[in-house]
Amino acid sequence: MATKTTRSGYRCTECGWTSVKWVGRCGECQAWGTVVEAGGPTVARTAPARHVATPAVPIAQIDGARAQARPTGVGEFDRVLGGGLVAGAVVLVAGEPGIGKSTLLLDVAARAATEGRTVLYVSGEETAAQVRSRAERIGALADGLYLASEHDLGAVLGQIERLAPDLVVVDSVQTIASSEVDGSPGNVGQVREVAAALIQSAKSTDTAMLLVGHVTKEGSIAGPRVLEHLVDVVVQFEGDRHSRLRLVRAVKNRYGPTDEVGCFDLSDAGITGLADPSGLFLSQRTTQVPGTCVTITLEGRRPLVTEVQALVAPSQIPTPRRATSGLDAARVSMITAVLDRRAGAPLGKHDIYLSTVGGVRVTEPASDLAVALALASSLRDQPLPAGTVALGEVGLAGEVRPATGVARRIAEAARLGFTRALVPPGVRGSEPVPPGLTVVEVPDVASAVRTAFEGRGS
Repeated sequence: MATKTTRSGYRCTECGWTSVKWVGRCGECQAWGTVVEAGGPTVARTAPARHVATPAVPIAQIDGARAQARPTGVGEFDRVLGGGLVAGAVVLVAGEPGIGKSTLLLDVAARAATEGRTVLYVSGEETAAQVRSRAERIGALADGLYLASEHDLGAVLGQIERLAPDLVVVDSVQTIASSEVDGSPGNVGQVREVAAALIQSAKSTDTAMLLVGHVTKEGSIAGPRVLEHLVDVVVQFEGDRHSRLRLVRAVKNRYGPTDEVGCFDLSDAGITGLADPSGLFLSQRTTQVPGTCVTITLEGRRPLVTEVQALVAPSQIPTPRRATSGLDAARVSMITAVLDRRAGAPLGKHDIYLSTVGGVRVTEPASDLAVALALASSLRDQPLPAGTVALGEVGLAGEVRPATGVARRIAEAARLGFTRALVPPGVRGSEPVPPGLTVVEVPDVASAVRTAFEGRGS
């Protein structure tokens, strides 16, 4: 027979840290507002159930077709999910406010409803009329799409039980509250209870579910971290508020890879998937301009062509300006110092401005060589030859180091019509060179600058 024990004190709902008195901040994980009272009678041991509702069956007798992905109709979103939505799967979509989460999920819901599936869209932030207005604007009206504006967890579960939908969208999980748990919507206890109840409903009825989650100032999902562990897929929205480009990547995926990235174009007419987004990151001009260089970045497994622009001008102040947009400022400072020291480029007394085209953010080291050549081109006031692309990481000694996925990068450069690629040593012997593309190996920054402007191949 189970015995009762009495515990007193306080416990953190995030990490389990205990304290004899209440504190506002957990002493272990440093989270605020997660310490709650842990007193009261608790069961020391859970007794075995006398009746099991679903007995275990041999694995060979389980129908594997129930776990097959079904396309949503949005190709870029299916790419990130691993082919589509699986019945009973719970997907957490996180991103900053106004980045396009609701617009994308409303489009997904409408496409699923058009294919004959019953879809329930629950909005805790907007009224049904407001959601209808957005659906009209983006062309997402469908007969099989049901709208509900609810804030109570019991009402949401009742809607799901009454309608028995194939797909449920909850926007957002932080606006739904349970009457069985104390606290306002969005706190740790409420988010945990709401998420657990919705996940239980999805698993028991084989209903695919999309949950919208807000993010904190640090960029992490608001609420307990256990929310990420409970769901099957965590999808992160990224993008600049002032840019139309939106990147969607899977942080966690039980049904597919996590190295796929979806590209979307957000406009007044809705959100549109971009199967070939490379043209967004190139400037539209007919002549070469000094201070520009093109590189190939990898977003997951997808190569993207990105143009780096640099402007170098004599400084009129004792401390020259350094301004970057879309690039890591610390890495730009390092490349500037390497150019000054190893390549003889006098950049110390010049103002330097660097930016990427299209608002894309470039963080991988493979773009270092393109940044260096763009700076050298602006300093010399001489454009690089047309059709040139640069790949490689720059070290402090001035050497050019290999980059990952070089074959995929140069294949993308050849597809887009580039004729010459400056790459680290060892590429030509290990990777096949596409026809029409001349690959030039450069061992260091000095030789890269020399080769780029002299136009010598091989």
